Amino acid sequence: MSAWLNDETTLRTAAAPRHGVDIFALLRDRAEPRADDRAAQVTASGAAWLASASSHPRSTLAQWQARPCSPGVLPCGTAFDVVNVPALFGRRMLEQLWAEGPGSGPVATHRGRMLLFASPGTAQRLPSLLAWEEWGTGSARGPRRHQGTLPPVLCHGTGDAVTVPPLTGGAGAGGPRWMVAPDTRTPWLPGPDVLLWACVRVGRSAAPSTTGDSIFPPADAGANVYDVSRRR
Repeated sequence: MSAWLNDETTLRTAAAPRHGVDIFALLRDRAEPRADDRAAQVTASGAAWLASASSHPRSTLAQWQARPCSPGVLPCGTAFDVVNVPALFGRRMLEQLWAEGPGSGPVATHRGRMLLFASPGTAQRLPSLLAWEEWGTGSARGPRRHQGTLPPVLCHGTGDAVTVPPLTGGAGAGGPRWMVAPDTRTPWLPGPDVLLWACVRVGRSAAPSTTGDSIFPPADAGANVYDVSRRR
């Protein structure tokens, strides 16, 4: 069973499991990742933060220790909420957040959707803010010719649960994977106001585009690299 340490960089197990691997030693001691992979690798402190969402974090850590390459399911509403948008729209939101905004918290993709981890309470507040902006019906603050082109924004909060990517290894095709992985026990998470700003910016700049054209230059189409040093 896992025991917590006072520092924010490592986790230690009280006794090594008889089967499986020491997931926290693996997260802590693995080889230095390539620069283009660093943002998508969970650290031991990030794993501790994810587990804190569960009502039984030690059991969650023990399960991950036994199956480090398997996705998990975590409840929303305590450590985080999740904003769920189509992948292309989410990439545009992420570009805005990193290029012109405060950055983002952890971000994952799953089954063609992007999951943006947000501060608790976002799922309750963001829908009303989007409704005030007349989201998807043509905003009073923007041209109505784009009516109906904006995707629905799904918000997961208290009472909901989400699938999170494996701590190590890669998911299969369509499986969950990290784009910006948790790397601290106290990550900065965007609130409803920040995510509303990103949604509106993308809606105004990208509409009426819902095409499958890449938003990256050809040479960078497969890159998921974000300046994680800007995280709060």
